Amino acid sequence: MLGVGIDWAEEFHLVALGRPGEGVIEVVRVGHNPPAVDALVNRIVALECDPAQVRVVIETRHGLLVDRLVDAGFVVVPVNPDLISRRRGPAKKKDDAEDARIACLLALDRFAGLRPLIPHGPIAAELRAIARDDERAVRDERRLLNRLRADLLTVFPAAVTIAGKDMGAPRFLRMLQRWPTAEALGSVSRDELVEWCRAQRSGYGERFADRVAAALAAEQFCAPAHLVRAKVDTIRLATAQLLLLGAQRRAWQRRMSELLLGATPTHTGGDDHGQEHKPGQAFAGGEIYLSFPGLGTRLAARIAGEIGDHIEQFSTPNCLQCYAGAAPVTRRSGKRALVVAHRQACNRYLADAVPKWAFASLRRSGWAMEFYQGKRDRGNSHNAALRALGNRWLEVLWHCLHKGVRYQEDIHTANRNRAMSREPTQAA
Repeated sequence: MLGVGIDWAEEFHLVALGRPGEGVIEVVRVGHNPPAVDALVNRIVALECDPAQVRVVIETRHGLLVDRLVDAGFVVVPVNPDLISRRRGPAKKKDDAEDARIACLLALDRFAGLRPLIPHGPIAAELRAIARDDERAVRDERRLLNRLRADLLTVFPAAVTIAGKDMGAPRFLRMLQRWPTAEALGSVSRDELVEWCRAQRSGYGERFADRVAAALAAEQFCAPAHLVRAKVDTIRLATAQLLLLGAQRRAWQRRMSELLLGATPTHTGGDDHGQEHKPGQAFAGGEIYLSFPGLGTRLAARIAGEIGDHIEQFSTPNCLQCYAGAAPVTRRSGKRALVVAHRQACNRYLADAVPKWAFASLRRSGWAMEFYQGKRDRGNSHNAALRALGNRWLEVLWHCLHKGVRYQEDIHTANRNRAMSREPTQAA
């Protein structure tokens, strides 16, 4: 057996090699480039010819370096950086070479309960990458909309009235891109605006033109001319960015639907009609995810991408709940009473998606609303009740994935009512 500890970085990595009974035998510096990493793999193979007997401990679970180590057949064990920091000396000083040695000793420890990395398949990896990029685009979109709203309130307050509650509507953004000031929009006649709406293939052009006319006719603050000139290009830039983000997110949604269902679209529409399903090219269990209340294409892709296509790595529902941060952490010591805290060591992407799934399911699942309301009646906060509901949903999801069956509301409700009716009898 050979233990390998890696303290990784962007430009170079410090690698410690060790053997059982000998400890760390070598510490080398490896550049972050293909020839250097290939040389490291050859050096490891020279010390241990069986790749399955090479255990690599590293403080990350993704990246080109991890992919290369997995391709070489090594057992890669990702660990939390806090696990390395807790094993430093009393001074707790940070030293890259020492961290590599600690990681190597962890790799040699047979009794350390560390789980080896089970890499995602190509479909699951692509789904996870797209879902993460889509979530990042949501934050960028919200930031740009807030900035656009602030600029419009400064120089074009009537536009905020025209937008109403949907400032990100493509028709409104294209209107601002063409007429970014109140003076420019006021120079357009009603017939021209209606014709422009028809050219944009957006309905209710007359109603939109009337709303524009009413907003321009209302009394609004008039910004100085120099400030209006300064903000014209800023407004056009924000609208162009928002339109590109919206178009890209729609393309990502179509691709996520293809990955979840294994369907190739035969037209440019946004629905799933007219798609040809190709068995074996879909994400494993994609239809199961989409059968749950509150899981649309985007949210299902986020959860499925983070869980991956190897559900067997979670031996129990609690393992999945802990990985998602839904299972609470309890602390009790000496005279201290029981403390229930929110779990911090988890997959933060999955921990962010599960409460959103729980919230979306409230209007689509009767037992979910009943469960949530019961938690609120007991004094739990809104977020605590959503975390508890998400914890239950993950348990149901684990059972459905392991059995390979879709979720059915009536069956789960009947099983839940049957279990709840047995609880008083068992307690008695």
